[in-house]
Amino acid sequence: MSDSLWLALALVLVLEGLFPFASPTAWRRMFTSLLEMSDGQIRFFGLCSVLLGLTALLLLS
Repeated sequence: MSDSLWLALALVLVLEGLFPFASPTAWRRMFTSLLEMSDGQIRFFGLCSVLLGLTALLLLS
């Protein structure tokens, strides 16, 4: 379990780093638009991400 968790966290770091590495200008624009969103909008996207991740975990395990 512990090894799987560390591998999952490492994969998250790799995926999170791909977009700013590949296209820093587009990433900066996206981040700027994120700062202009309301708290409710950000929470909605966060909830969607959590639900999508949980669904993927259930389907893949």
